[in-house]
Amino acid sequence: MDPVVLGLLSLVAIVIISLFGAPIGASIGLVSAFGLWMTSGWTLMTVNLRTIPFSTAAEYAFIVVPMFVLMGNVAASAGIIESLFTVAARWLERVRGGLLVAVTLASAGFAAVSGSTVVNAAVFTRMALPEMVRQGYDARISAAAIAAAGTFAVMIPPSLGFVLYGIMTTESVGKLFMAGLLPGVLTAVVYVLLILVGVRLRPHWAPVPVNTTSFSEKLASLKTLWGMGLLVAIVLGGIYTGFMPPSVAGAVGAMGAILISLAQRRLTWASLWGDLSRTAVLTSSLFFIVISGFIFARFLTTSGFVPELTDAVSGAGIGKWEFLAIVTVTYLVLGMFIDGASMAVITLPFVYPIAQELGIDGLWFGVLFVKLVEIGAITPPVGLNLFTVVAASEGRMKAVDLIRGIMPFLLAEIIVLVLIVAFPAISTWLPAQMN
Repeated sequence: MDPVVLGLLSLVAIVIISLFGAPIGASIGLVSAFGLWMTSGWTLMTVNLRTIPFSTAAEYAFIVVPMFVLMGNVAASAGIIESLFTVAARWLERVRGGLLVAVTLASAGFAAVSGSTVVNAAVFTRMALPEMVRQGYDARISAAAIAAAGTFAVMIPPSLGFVLYGIMTTESVGKLFMAGLLPGVLTAVVYVLLILVGVRLRPHWAPVPVNTTSFSEKLASLKTLWGMGLLVAIVLGGIYTGFMPPSVAGAVGAMGAILISLAQRRLTWASLWGDLSRTAVLTSSLFFIVISGFIFARFLTTSGFVPELTDAVSGAGIGKWEFLAIVTVTYLVLGMFIDGASMAVITLPFVYPIAQELGIDGLWFGVLFVKLVEIGAITPPVGLNLFTVVAASEGRMKAVDLIRGIMPFLLAEIIVLVLIVAFPAISTWLPAQMN
């Protein structure tokens, strides 16, 4: 069978098997094993299935995954999200739509210590949504703002999306983190502008503001943020200056989160055990997907799919911008049905080599990829963050209402995507300044 046809059929098979309810890691692994057996025989298939899982899990650079996940879990259970939201809400009391802006800014802040969009969206839904509805905010827009802002964790470092991209492409994870910082801040700024304009054009989004907090109380509330500020400064500052590689920064960040929680008397043995358990479960799930992805990449290479597809793209005369347009549409469609980690391990083994062949900067392409993953997390019908908010709302929000409310934020995401494509320096300037 033609390698290109075989590779495309394998992609279709993975999606179909997943749609029938199989875990995405299992779907990728089964198709990869069958493909290796078809193209290389039983012996090579068994050798790959024995060696790739161990070599992947034993890779030292992968320690960054559980460390950053643990840092985010400890920070969440220690109440950092609540502190961020409370401070932002107090300072924005006099602004119409202040709680919507507070959710946006608090989500951006928490993204700097957590790489999980699910944790971000779930905690804000349980904590902020009831208060927003109580104060008279539109429930659909409030829930949509929480779901959309939760995706900041994909872009703002430390981002698991960039970690996976770096693992799959061998790009520097530290430089990827810095590449995502300005686009992440830009996204938050565009969200805030959208909210401020939206509450003027659609007054039912938010009630008339009422100021109930004195200036001295607002200043006093800032004291609760010292721990998060210190943590972000140590982790991101260490990576930016070159003092710490991401793997070390992750370990320092996890330990720092634990020590700060102890200092604030917010850490108990029960909460720490829960954080460790959630970290183990999420890390295991991610590693299962990544290991399956490396097996899939080996199948695509041995079958001849990657070189054949690269030659086909070159021979067809497809340029850089045509390729990016195809990739954008493909990822937007895939994002409606599968999560970002699965998109990375399924597509990057052949998409990234083509991008390199066309002279596309790897860091810039990584930011585009992560931005498309971010959009996919809130794209109907199966956006992961949408269902996280629906589940965490405990019956307060229906999926159809949330889908209607998310549309303005999808528009904001498209605007940011266009800006990132039009001005690559947004992504590449900061990494270029690193030591």
